[in-house]
Amino acid sequence: MIARVHPSGLLLATLLALAAGVGLTATGCRKLDAPSAAARKARQPASDPRAYLNYMRPTHIGAPLVPGTGPWIAHVNTVDLDRDGLVDVLACEAKENKILWLRQASRGKFEEIVIDDKSIAPVHVETADIDKDGDLDVIVSNMGFVFPNNDKIGDVTILENDGRQNFTRHVVIANTSRVTDVRAADFDEDGQLDLAVGQFGYDQGEVRWMRRTGPWTWDTAEILTDLSGDINVCVADFNGDGHQDIVALISQQWEEIYYFQGDGKGRFTRQMIWGSTNEDYGSSGINLCDVNGDGRVDILYTNGDGFGPAATPGPRPWHGIQWLENTGGGTFKYHRIADLPGAYSPLGVDMDRDGKMDIVAVAAYADWDKTNPLIASLVWFRNDGQERFSKRVLASTPKDLITLACDDLDGTGEPVFVTGGFPVYPPYENIARITLWRKSP
Repeated sequence: MIARVHPSGLLLATLLALAAGVGLTATGCRKLDAPSAAARKARQPASDPRAYLNYMRPTHIGAPLVPGTGPWIAHVNTVDLDRDGLVDVLACEAKENKILWLRQASRGKFEEIVIDDKSIAPVHVETADIDKDGDLDVIVSNMGFVFPNNDKIGDVTILENDGRQNFTRHVVIANTSRVTDVRAADFDEDGQLDLAVGQFGYDQGEVRWMRRTGPWTWDTAEILTDLSGDINVCVADFNGDGHQDIVALISQQWEEIYYFQGDGKGRFTRQMIWGSTNEDYGSSGINLCDVNGDGRVDILYTNGDGFGPAATPGPRPWHGIQWLENTGGGTFKYHRIADLPGAYSPLGVDMDRDGKMDIVAVAAYADWDKTNPLIASLVWFRNDGQERFSKRVLASTPKDLITLACDDLDGTGEPVFVTGGFPVYPPYENIARITLWRKSP
C-alpha cells in the first residue's frame, strides 16, 4: 500500500447547514438578495484576473501571530453560537489543541474565547442541537496527531452547551483511527441525531455511521468503508427519496468519492461516483452546493494537496476545482471547472449577486519554487449563467490558506469570508491566522 503523506489530513471548510448558520441554505450555498441594476453594472468582471486583487479587503481577527512560527488553523466555520443575532466564527487550532470561539460581541468586533483545550489535534468543528434544549452544541473531530500516524489516537467529542456557552465535554468514541469529519443527521429516522464519521487513519481508516443510543451515547453502528484517507463526509438527500445520504472523499492512494445511499432505516448502499488513477491527485476537500439551480444537491471538489509520493512538495499541474453535477437518481456527472495549484476548501457563493452560483476556493503550499509572480491564495470562479467559469484571483497573500467559510457577518447582505492559515514549514512569511475578507468600498 502506498500511503500518501498528507501533512494535515484535514477537514476543510464546509458549510453544510446542519449548524443553523445564518443565511445559509441546506446545501451550503451562499445566496444573497439581488442587487440593483447599477450595482450589477459596477461589478462586471474584468478580463485580467489581477484586476481583482483589491476586490476583497482583509482584516485579521483573534489573537495575534506568534513570531517565528506558524498557526495551525485547521478549520473555520460560521454560526451564531450564542443566538444574539450576530454571526460568530468557530475555529480549530490543531497545534495548540484548542477550539476557539470568535464571538462577534458587537458588529465587526470579535473577541476570542477558548471553549475547549482538551481536544488533541482538532481539525473540524460543526454545531447542532444534539440534546434538543434550544441551543447549539459543538461537535469536534480530533485526529490525536496531525501528521501521519497509524495509532488509534482519534476521538469524537461533543461539547454540550448549557445555553450560556458553558460547555461540558462528552467523548463519544475514543481510541480510534484519526477522525477528520463528523456530521449530525437522523439516518434511521427515529427522531434522534446520529453521526456520520470520517476517519483518515493513515493506512487504516474508515467511514462509519453511529446510531444514537442515549442522551450522550452512540454505538458504532456500521463501517461503510474501511479505506484509509477520508477527508470529508457530507450529508444530504441526494436522490430525492426523503432519506439522508452520505458522500465521502477518500484521499491517500485511492483518490475517490463515494456515495452511500440511505434507506431511512440505517442501511446504506455504497457506490463509487468518481475516482482518479493518479495516486498523486491530491484530493483536498468536498462541499455541497446546487451549482446549476436545478434543485439537486451537487458536489464541489478540490484536489490541491501537494504532499504526495513525489520527492518535492508543491503544486501539481492537475490541481484544481471540480463539480460533480447531480443528475438525479444517485448519478453524478463530472465537470472540470479550472486549474488551481494547491486548491482547498471549495464553496458555492453568489459573489456578484447576479443570481448565479459562483465558486470560491483557497490555495496553499503553491509557492515552493517561487517562480510564479502571482501566487493565488483566494480565488473566485465566476459563473456566466451557463456554468462556464472564469478565474478571478482575489488575493495572493496571506499564503497557505486551507480552510474557508462564508456568511453575512456584517448584516449587510454581502458575503464576508473567513479563512484560516496552516503554514507547515518556515520561513513563516506572508502568513495569517484567522482573516475576514470583505468587499472593498
